[in-house]
Amino acid sequence: METKAIPASAGVPVAARSGARVRRVRTSWTPWWTAYLQAAPMALVFLLFFILPLVATVVVSFWNYTEYSIEPAFVATNYADVFYGCFSGGSALCTTFATYLSTLKFVAIVWVATLAIGFTVAYFLCFHVRTLPMQIALFMVCTIPFWTSNVIRMISWIPLLGRNGLVNETLQGIGLIDAPLEWLLYSDFAVALALVHLYTLFMVVPIFNSMMRIDRALIEAAYDAGATGWQTLTNVVIPLVKPGIVIGSIFVVTIVTGDYLTIGIMGGQQIASVGKVIQSQINFLQFPIAAANAIVLLAVVLLTIWGMLRLVDIRKEL
Repeated sequence: METKAIPASAGVPVAARSGARVRRVRTSWTPWWTAYLQAAPMALVFLLFFILPLVATVVVSFWNYTEYSIEPAFVATNYADVFYGCFSGGSALCTTFATYLSTLKFVAIVWVATLAIGFTVAYFLCFHVRTLPMQIALFMVCTIPFWTSNVIRMISWIPLLGRNGLVNETLQGIGLIDAPLEWLLYSDFAVALALVHLYTLFMVVPIFNSMMRIDRALIEAAYDAGATGWQTLTNVVIPLVKPGIVIGSIFVVTIVTGDYLTIGIMGGQQIASVGKVIQSQINFLQFPIAAANAIVLLAVVLLTIWGMLRLVDIRKEL
């Protein structure tokens, strides 16, 4: 049996063997500044509406002010006034620390309530509602209240929780109480209820987004391995939903920390918060100390966000 030698030119393209000129396909080249040009509009908006106002707030926080005037200067008396009496060694809390504790109390209550409600709603929509049209319809039900003003949604609680409101009238009518419940309105309960009502959706959406990304094969594998529903929830679902929980927590914590309108209306102007302190100082044209309070509040919020981001890497979610 004879073996035939393969010519050396067999693996060379015909065009190359025939001496024809082969054209190279040129790849498209993009200038290095194109990416910066695309990001320029958003960077400009960020600069004009965040960086410059923040810089102006920092500058004004060091100005001097009297009862009649504001003088550009560089003094630290505003920050000293913010923490006046906090480090004197007395047993009583200073006004600033007491105000921050009152604010953080509402932050903790609202965060726990919105997390419990938001996780439950997101879990139901993700794992129990099978069809997309029904999910969209239920999401619309959740978002319809956001079509109205926050003030209107807060005021709507007053006819329900007031002394002669629907709740007290109903409880008295069925004989459960003899006198109206005073703590239903203009109290810590009313403030927490209104805040949960306003901001639960900020927790639902990120958690639902994280749950929709979970591979259903992982759930099925957990059940096939003999895991119970609770074990699947704690060992599979919750670890995979942590980025969404952190994102929703950041939304809720930052908004509630600076909220002053809800606390003022539902608390009857009797409950202290950091946002209300800053609002009062602005109303009295005490801009330097209001700016100092705002910078301290911003530092507290950033420290809280930093602590949350240390727990979970949300870049996977973004």
